Amino acid sequence: MTPSENRFKTWMQSREGAPLGSWIMSASPIIAEAMGHAGYDWMLVDMEHSPLDLPHTTAILQALAGTPTEVVLRVPWNDPVMVKRVMDAGARSIMFPFIQSVEEARAAIAATRYPPQGTRGVAAMHRASRFGTAPDYLGSANDQVAVILQLETPEAVALMPKIAELDGVDAVFIGPGDLSASMGLLGQIGHKDVRAALAAAAAQARELGIACGIVGGDPATVRGYLEMGFSYVAIASDLALLMKSAREAAAGVRGEDAPIAATSAY
Repeated sequence: MTPSENRFKTWMQSREGAPLGSWIMSASPIIAEAMGHAGYDWMLVDMEHSPLDLPHTTAILQALAGTPTEVVLRVPWNDPVMVKRVMDAGARSIMFPFIQSVEEARAAIAATRYPPQGTRGVAAMHRASRFGTAPDYLGSANDQVAVILQLETPEAVALMPKIAELDGVDAVFIGPGDLSASMGLLGQIGHKDVRAALAAAAAQARELGIACGIVGGDPATVRGYLEMGFSYVAIASDLALLMKSAREAAAGVRGEDAPIAATSAY
């Protein structure tokens, strides 16, 4: 059996529809597996803002492997050693946080590819190659990699035209929390200036012909992002969705008003 097609990469290249995802932050394989069956197109396993280390991450990748969802993994930083390890563990759609230059973008791309296209270290025995049983894994692995670069400051967003033309970039992702913070509007994702910057980024991505994604904390916010023209979106996280339901249930039993959800910065 050969490794399956990376549907996330196909979605980014075709830019058809608007794939819907969510974040995995709980470090729980059981919750991750349940989320994988909840009807989302893709799940992001988040190593940047969660307790996940490599063994936890591998267990979550295993849990999600039996679900219909496609997996994206956000590494904690643009570190080629970490990229090599998570790819050996089976990740193939990699999101890189806080890309601030074309040089950083090139380094991220190179870390995901075997030579001569890149610098990924070669090993014969790991989960990604199905422990050496996947036919021609080394020859086909580069073709199934998807690279998503996060642009999280006005300076980074301004580099989108140069980043979009790099060979090996499949998508960009705007981080609304960090973007608002870098604009001096920490936690104010709904501020008119932040919304204007997000809409401008989505419009520029459409002009450049590159997929551009974003995450929102509630359905209304995410629908608004779709109206702005973002081509793939995510809603909240496993923990945020759990906490919202848990707090609403407790308030309902006590006859209290539903609590206002905490602002999601992601």
